[in-house]
Amino acid sequence: MRKGDVIENIVVETMASEGKCVSHVDGKVIFLEGCAPGDTVDAALTKIKGSYLEGRVTQIRELSPDRAQPFCMHFGLCGGCSWQHIQYENQLHYKQQQVVDNLERLGGLTLPPLTPIHPSARTRFYRNKLDYTFSAQRWRTWAEMSDENKPGEGEVALGYHIPRKYDLVFDVKECHLQPDPSDAIRLVVKDEAVKNNIPFFDLRKQIGFLRTVTIRTATTGETMIILQVVYDKMEWTELILRRLERDFPQITSFQYVINGKKNDTFADLTILTWKGNPYITEQMPKPDGSGVLQFRVGPKSFYQTNSDQAFELYKIAWRMADLKGHELVYDLYTGTGTIANFVAGQARKVVGLEYVAAAIDDAKVNSQINGITNTDFYAGDIKDLLDDEFLSTHGRPDTVITDPPRAGMHEDVCKMLLKAEPEKIVYVSCNPATQARDLKWLSEKYEISAVQPVDMFPHTMHVENVVRLDRKR
Repeated sequence: MRKGDVIENIVVETMASEGKCVSHVDGKVIFLEGCAPGDTVDAALTKIKGSYLEGRVTQIRELSPDRAQPFCMHFGLCGGCSWQHIQYENQLHYKQQQVVDNLERLGGLTLPPLTPIHPSARTRFYRNKLDYTFSAQRWRTWAEMSDENKPGEGEVALGYHIPRKYDLVFDVKECHLQPDPSDAIRLVVKDEAVKNNIPFFDLRKQIGFLRTVTIRTATTGETMIILQVVYDKMEWTELILRRLERDFPQITSFQYVINGKKNDTFADLTILTWKGNPYITEQMPKPDGSGVLQFRVGPKSFYQTNSDQAFELYKIAWRMADLKGHELVYDLYTGTGTIANFVAGQARKVVGLEYVAAAIDDAKVNSQINGITNTDFYAGDIKDLLDDEFLSTHGRPDTVITDPPRAGMHEDVCKMLLKAEPEKIVYVSCNPATQARDLKWLSEKYEISAVQPVDMFPHTMHVENVVRLDRKR
């Protein structure tokens, strides 16, 4: 076999954790892009390794009976809803299997019977935050480039990056991820910029004015706009913001940021409020049904991007924690304190730890606006913050809830949890592979008593998983 060779009539078997399809050829595993389980395909080899192959589908000879009709015109180009050609019930099956494979095969862990994955009530328009990129030259497909009747150079774009290409952006006509008025806002921003000849940013030449626009929505109906520009020229910035103010009265927060760096990140930059509040307010029912919690979401705040499903995720973590009211709870990687404040009503005290100082400021505000007085929050690198002195000062936790980023917990954090010996650990993860690694470290003193996968992002390969650990006797 050589790279570029085409293998015919491959029957696609299942999905891999990275979202690629899996089959077998001549006794080797082959990972495939551009198909669905149950398809029969031809594929050109793109990578040849000793134990596996990778291929790109060149022809689908027979479609799987489990396929779904893609609902978005950008399917196949956009990397967002890459599983929309697979029926939702089947997506849930592959996600649950991904959790089992990671915990059992990678972690070598013994699992209790799994409950079925918790599905998302909404499979479209479930996100509360989207980032769109301006580009001075939109991406044109190969078909467009070969068609003499298609327009040539100079077409701008406001849309998403081509997968794995930092400098290529395609123009989004429609998106099924965020509810109204998201699509309309994006189209109006582009229209106003084009009409007034405001320069879009050139990602290669690093010239231009408009960089990104972020749209954040809340279940309260409030909407935030964050317009990112390269330099200070208020006459252009205000043209766009005034048009949005006129056309969309539901926008309650108008923000902009001046970013002359070579990348679009603005966590280290000052966000300026043009009009409205410097935040929007999100709401979530209390887990015991006794009322509603409010969370202020600022331009830099992290908040779970599927608001409705975040409630379901936190409720599962709360149930697994099974708090009785006397416990000292540590909430690791607390972010803006959403989980800490969510469970505080059933705990004696909650101590939240987070490495982003600005998030800790938000967490404290969120406790204040909800009248919660039994939370304390501390900022710092958790592997350095959580040490013997911290345990001595604040007390050894009865229960730990941890919700780390995709990289999982640092080994030193796992070692401190083994040393602190809480009765229960509830581990919320967005990456079952790193969760499996961490659970293997913790298995020295803990056993898994419950596992609950949760689908936060329909039509994607991503899956959340909640695990309860009980200390061994």
